[in-house]
Amino acid sequence: MNNLVIGIKKFFTNKNTVTVVGVILAIVVLYAGYNMRINQAITPVTVPYATETIKARTQITEDMISTMEIPQSMVTDEIITNSADVIDMYANGDSVIPEGSLFYKRCVVSRDQLPDSIILDYPKGYVLYNLDVDMASTYSNSIYPGNYIDIYLKVQNAQGADGSVADDRIMVGKLLSNVKVLAVFDSNGNNVFANLDEKTAPAQIIFAVPEEYHILLRKAGYLRAYESEIIPVPTAESLEDEPGDVTLSSEDLRNFINNVTAMTEEDLSYTQQ
Repeated sequence: MNNLVIGIKKFFTNKNTVTVVGVILAIVVLYAGYNMRINQAITPVTVPYATETIKARTQITEDMISTMEIPQSMVTDEIITNSADVIDMYANGDSVIPEGSLFYKRCVVSRDQLPDSIILDYPKGYVLYNLDVDMASTYSNSIYPGNYIDIYLKVQNAQGADGSVADDRIMVGKLLSNVKVLAVFDSNGNNVFANLDEKTAPAQIIFAVPEEYHILLRKAGYLRAYESEIIPVPTAESLEDEPGDVTLSSEDLRNFINNVTAMTEEDLSYTQQ
């Protein structure tokens, strides 16, 4: 037994033996690592691809995609590998996804990330209106997309009920109710609430109203002789289960606006309804 132990010790203390064993172990490690890398590179990964050409700003539905297997080595950080991350998303505003193409992260965005996403968020027959605002008129930037506002109108030097006009006469009233805010932009056209870490001041709020009320708002905004001002006022309408539709709140204000501006045949058709 002692002779066996002595023999083993001599074997492992021999420099030539140690060198040979080290070389063999290194070869085994290199071979194992090489095989592992090769297997990883050729192991197929299932990824989604487009079964038809998808135009910019088009919603990607389940019937527009299928899956294929590609080698792991072809998968980069930019390739989307999960079909769930594609379905119901949109092709970016500057991207066309060709038939047979894989889906890349820069080409697939959510609806809110589309540059023109607000045009998808209002009913047919409505017209967009952009109202100039500031920190004061938005209640220290407290008007958010999805909120509802009422639209008030202030005019100065308005004619009184007796027909008289006084320089200090001011008329204020609610013109429209239940107007949904679609977006809030800063002076550079950026979404104010896209990055809450950056404090940006609101410059415009975007909403949509029926064409009849859109014309009224445009007219009201051009009443420079009356120093008109369109004022947004937040409401709690968004908390309701079924928020109400946009409605005209004051026939008197509508009549005033129409009386001090030129009427078109379209205006007459609205007032006769």
